[in-house]
Amino acid sequence: KPEDIIQQAIDAAEAGAAVLHLHARHPEDGSVSLDPKHFMGFVPAIRASNDAVLNISTGGSLLTTIEERIRPSEIISPEMSSLNMGSMNFSFHGLASRYKNFKFDWEKAYIENSDAYIFRNTFRDIAQVEKCLGQAHNVKFEHECYDVGHLYNLKFCMDTGLFKAPVFIQFIFGILGGIGADLDNLVFMKRTADRLFGNNYQWSVMAAGAAQMPFATQAVMMGGNVRVGLEDSLFIERGKLATSNAEQVFKIRRLIEELGYEVATPEDVREMLALKGSHKVAL
Repeated sequence: KPEDIIQQAIDAAEAGAAVLHLHARHPEDGSVSLDPKHFMGFVPAIRASNDAVLNISTGGSLLTTIEERIRPSEIISPEMSSLNMGSMNFSFHGLASRYKNFKFDWEKAYIENSDAYIFRNTFRDIAQVEKCLGQAHNVKFEHECYDVGHLYNLKFCMDTGLFKAPVFIQFIFGILGGIGADLDNLVFMKRTADRLFGNNYQWSVMAAGAAQMPFATQAVMMGGNVRVGLEDSLFIERGKLATSNAEQVFKIRRLIEELGYEVATPEDVREMLALKGSHKVAL
């Protein structure tokens, strides 16, 4: 429900999250929604409650068009939006056997049928997102790279003038269909990005499931940024479900500070990524 999303976002920001990555749901059954009215049911309240950077998803679901996926960001004109850098077999059908009971009728079929769909992000799709959001609204992208080939896709787009340096890259690990959650792969992705982009990028790490906290900790020690949240892992530690997004944020914040690093503020992020500023969000 909108009030749940609002409270989760407020609590995450208070726990130390400088950027809030937001998806919408149908209030009736929790299914994925790309209807702008559902985003507007919670985004204004979140914006009014804190100064965190708003990052609106363009991921949507496996069954939606690119036009549907970018429509919420066209209306909200956020400081940031996610942008997947390649098509892939984004599947989570293996989870179906772990659960016997589902709260809503759509859930079981949605999980099981994910093995039949391609998550489409063609070069034409990517160019359309840049035109409709980057050029039209000065939105900064979180370039989500689920495999090493996605880094080369981004480099091609930069070489052809679609994106300008510096870029912000999210390395994503542990999604079936993408690069696995092995720490060697984190080093490999980072070295590849260094070779392709030099000093012209900022980076962050997200890993799914049990790999979330180990990868986040390793990324911090390598000088990177981190993304945590219930979208990517339902757990706070092995075998223990997290109670909220804020619990995960608080845990990684504690680890960051205990390792001797500082947690970025929203203003740090705006300066680091050269964002347009919250005053230019259309709310």
